[in-house]
Amino acid sequence: MPGLPADHELFARAALGAYRRDLDTPLRLLSLSENATYLAGDPDGDAEPIVLRVHRPDYHSVAGIASELSWMAALRRETNVRTPELVPASDGDQVVAATVGDRTLYVDAVSFVSGCTAEEAPDVVGFAELGELTAIMHDHAQSWTAPASFTRFSWDLDAILGPEARWGNWRDAPALTEDDKASISRAVAEITRRITEFGASPDRYGLIHADLRLSNLMVDPASPGTGITVIDFDDCGWGWHLADLAAVVSWLEESPEAGGIIAEWLRGYRAVRALPDEHLALIPTFVLLRRVQLTAWIASHADADAAISVGADYARGTARLAQRYLDDQSWLQEAIFASPLTPTA
Repeated sequence: MPGLPADHELFARAALGAYRRDLDTPLRLLSLSENATYLAGDPDGDAEPIVLRVHRPDYHSVAGIASELSWMAALRRETNVRTPELVPASDGDQVVAATVGDRTLYVDAVSFVSGCTAEEAPDVVGFAELGELTAIMHDHAQSWTAPASFTRFSWDLDAILGPEARWGNWRDAPALTEDDKASISRAVAEITRRITEFGASPDRYGLIHADLRLSNLMVDPASPGTGITVIDFDDCGWGWHLADLAAVVSWLEESPEAGGIIAEWLRGYRAVRALPDEHLALIPTFVLLRRVQLTAWIASHADADAAISVGADYARGTARLAQRYLDDQSWLQEAIFASPLTPTA
């Protein structure tokens, strides 16, 4: 799958006219991952700055992008989950085809959300609130009547662990020794066995955000009461509900903070939606599955901000965690069972 061209800013600028913005509007790169996200305008000077997202080629169709935006808008409209507001182009389209020379990339736009990502201010995040919001999202997806044109991919085991996995092959990650690969392979076999046995019935599998890591949550340290805004639904699709919990501890799986984050998230989630013991028992499995998935991602996205920040040792850490998963049955158990087992609402 091709990545973004190095001159992705040109595509953001080419799209400005479709949103009735001057072509010389200041652009500031906010993040570089699957896509390039730009702030167009000055929040301190412009009445309505917008956020433009330049999509990498061949990752989503126009219909897929529109489907993602439709769920994001429905959550904003029908629940108390805060999401950015969709900014349509001047012709009413949700997705703009931005052309530079003979190349075309898709661009969409949403409203600017003040504050910073939770990655920049983790102490401000209420993880119980995030768990509650995630449960609301799962409930909404289960009862929502999606548009007839709705289309998203699935995050099944083949899409995560298979030889043609969507985020790449974990075996290609830098710094892995043969012993490391053997440990991860054994853990992957056990993950596959347990999740296959767990199954994909509607009480555990459905439409999920699939990337609720701290960099996809907006908070405002200057206004703590404003809560969390969920952004970047680019990877939303069909998957296991517990994958949304695993994503919350992305990059933090080995850290001392991971257990506390999981406990708080579960406390909030189970205030809204039940998680039977059968589900709770799979939490370490989904945490490691996410870790392996991210290990594949850094192998195929070496130029992305997150991959650069964690460095090559992240893959070696995956091997350590894989071995712990296989050997230590107490891993994360205290955190998982630290909150009530039944919902209070």
